[in-house]
Amino acid sequence: MSDAPTLARPAPATIAAPLALLAELTHRCPLRCPYCSNPLELDRASRELATADWKRVLSEAAALGVLQVHFSGGEPTARRDIVALIAHAASVGLYTNLITSGVLIDRAKMTALTGAGLDHVQLSFQDTDAASANRIAGLDHAHEKKLAVAALVREAGLPLTLNAVMHRQNLDRLPAMIELAVELGAQRLEVAHVQYYGWALPNRRALFPTYAALERATDIVEAARERLKGILTIDYVVPDYYARRPKACMGGWARQFINISPAGKALPCHAAETLPGFDWPSVLTTSLSDIWYRSDAFNRYRGTAWMPEPCQSCDRREIDWGGCRCQAFAFTGDASRTDPACALAPDRPILDAARADALGPETEFVYRQIGGAPKA
Repeated sequence: MSDAPTLARPAPATIAAPLALLAELTHRCPLRCPYCSNPLELDRASRELATADWKRVLSEAAALGVLQVHFSGGEPTARRDIVALIAHAASVGLYTNLITSGVLIDRAKMTALTGAGLDHVQLSFQDTDAASANRIAGLDHAHEKKLAVAALVREAGLPLTLNAVMHRQNLDRLPAMIELAVELGAQRLEVAHVQYYGWALPNRRALFPTYAALERATDIVEAARERLKGILTIDYVVPDYYARRPKACMGGWARQFINISPAGKALPCHAAETLPGFDWPSVLTTSLSDIWYRSDAFNRYRGTAWMPEPCQSCDRREIDWGGCRCQAFAFTGDASRTDPACALAPDRPILDAARADALGPETEFVYRQIGGAPKA
């Protein structure tokens, strides 16, 4: 990675307060999904923030102007204090969203979560076919447990979002996934094609779809959006490897989100920990306000002054904000380069070669597990 650019930092008065806090409470998870966006080097339970630290972070987030907290992981309900943390977040005025696999939730736990002030549940599904879903999750009976939890969420009167991560192994059942969301009473469905970082990168050949399959999926989503208008909202995220222009990753570097890792590192996105050359601030030693407004890590790629050409003179520079820094690093070894997902990027041929490789002979899953990171 190149040396950090020497730029004038934005004044705190010109930086808007963050919209949301992504609280990655733990990397522990009973599922072993091969596309997990967690880093390959997962934090063990011994490194996780204590309950009191998380409560302080939640209070600081509310004071900073954060509106929403998304409890995630790993599996957030693996934390014994999840109910207490949700209750504290609700008490300081944060909208609480639980991003969960559901497999550790029973009726008693759902009652406790609801009583603590939980506002919303995002429940992941790996497939609509039970055998395939359980194989992808790496856990027997996971799909059946998720169906039961979806019923508990609706019984509790909470809004439900289904997270459907789509890829080569399940894309043919996208229509069934959309119908499942309707059957389960979900208000929103996120159809997210796998993004190739974290555990998805070593599993690329097992997951990457053909362009024809992606086109069919896009047509299915567009038709369903029209047919289900007013019934189900469908968010749609396509894989960058087929993009002509990069997406505004996380709404732009340190523009809307703060991510806190299980060990307390503050990051502008959940994948940024992979970037070298950063001294990521810790909530154990630095206030959330100082992290957001004053830290070098959060200011380094904030705004547009850091951008190289062709980003610097592009009329989309305040739309896509230069794309994904983690993807730029993964492809070029330099996080400050133009994201190769842009067709105008000098490094676009690298992405083209990666796409060709991803369409190579299918490989077996490398399942996510603590201490089981594949070799580079």
